[in-house]
Order: sequence, then structure tokens, then C-alpha cells
Amino acid sequence: MFTKILAPIQNRLTDQVVFDTALSLAQQTSARLMLLRVFSPEMRAAPALPNPTLYRYPMVTDELMLTYRQRWEDLENSGLEMLKQLSEQAQASGITVEFTQNFGNVGQVICEVGENWGADLIVTRQPDRSKLDELFLGSISNYVLHHASCPVLAIPQADDSTLR
Repeated sequence: MFTKILAPIQNRLTDQVVFDTALSLAQQTSARLMLLRVFSPEMRAAPALPNPTLYRYPMVTDELMLTYRQRWEDLENSGLEMLKQLSEQAQASGITVEFTQNFGNVGQVICEVGENWGADLIVTRQPDRSKLDELFLGSISNYVLHHASCPVLAIPQADDSTLR
């Protein structure tokens, strides 16, 4: 049924259920698996730009920009390491897997990669924010549900509190 499954993984702790579900579906259908991590300045873990009031002091600015660049490189390297580990786990299960790490708007990149790769299914998770927050702020899964060129499986959060 499915031949290509896309699994966006931002954080191993919160997206383990996405990986596990995508891996299980890939095993059941002999599908290929694509793991995707998207970097965005809007990420919680993204380093903040240095304070612009310090730009008058070139030595301070240079050091701050080097630190900022190093923090982005560390974030990228940790993301690649996570994707490599998950890829090895999928390969050990007999799944053909590939991974990519991209930069941009998370929802848009997921949809673009899904379309360009020819994904038959995108597995994502529902947001961990309240319904009110989602109404005003939106969510990645909601964007993907409405803009993806293939079916989307949105996995609900484990917490079934009545406020969400």
C-alpha cells in the first residue's frame, strides 16, 4: 500500500512515537522510510541572535557571532547524529532508510520534501499545546494536514487531559 513514508523528527524524546509508528508501517508494507529534521529560527532550541546594541563594539560582535555560529553548528551536528542513530535502528529492522536535514519553515519544508521525494504517507504528531494556543498560533501538523500532497497520519499526544 505505502512505498515511501516520510517521518519528520524534530526531537527524539517527543517524536519517538512518530519514528516507531513510521518504522512499524514501513515493516508491514515493505516501504522505504525518509527521516526529516527541519531547522528553523522559530525552534525552541534555536540560538538567539546576539544583542544588536553591542554591534558598535566590533571585538564583542565578532566573538558573539562566532559563538552564535558555533551554537548553530552544534545544533546541526546533534540533529545529524540523532538522524544517523534512528537510521541505523531502521536499517537493523530491515528497512531501507534515508535522512535529510533542511532549514526553513517546518510545515512548508515537510510538505515540499514529501512532494519532491514522492511520499505516499507523512507520519507526524499532533501538537502538545492547548486548543486555544493552536487556534491562535496554528500548528505544524495542522499545516501539513492541509497542504501535503499525500495522506497524513497525525498521532495524538499520549496525555488525554480535558484541557487539550
